[in-house]
Amino acid sequence: MDAERKSECELVSSRIIPGKASVVFEAWINPESFQNWWVPKSAPIRLESCEMDVRTGGTYRLKFSFDEQSAEFFGKYLEVTPHSRLVWTNEEAGPEAANVTTVSFEEMHGATWVTVTDLFPSKEALDAALADGSSGALPEQLEQLEQWVVGRGNG
Repeated sequence: MDAERKSECELVSSRIIPGKASVVFEAWINPESFQNWWVPKSAPIRLESCEMDVRTGGTYRLKFSFDEQSAEFFGKYLEVTPHSRLVWTNEEAGPEAANVTTVSFEEMHGATWVTVTDLFPSKEALDAALADGSSGALPEQLEQLEQWVVGRGNG
């Protein structure tokens, strides 16, 4: 499923992952697991480091490299509810321009409905994210998450 703009400031993607919510949730909070599926294979970038203190008030920092350049994405966890919800800030553009990402995990019959909502501080911020392509990778990432979960025999 593609990302869908739900309002001037909100972008939503969702996918059913064939696996238990506990397994899918763990793939988001365990740095070793996360590194296996997060970077879109179609993107010419590498995840160089992944620091995650996944608890309410904890922080994360992801460092990427591409060509001869690098970039960091970082923020803090606002809510961590095991197996059902993660909420974090994306502060690389500065605290005043931070968007908030919410991921919900709803288990149904051994599969997990994952919904990712990005709430941007303004219409212009979401427009910019869509224009530079940084918000368009999520459908591919969720597909890779599904492949990773199924490949581990957790599907």
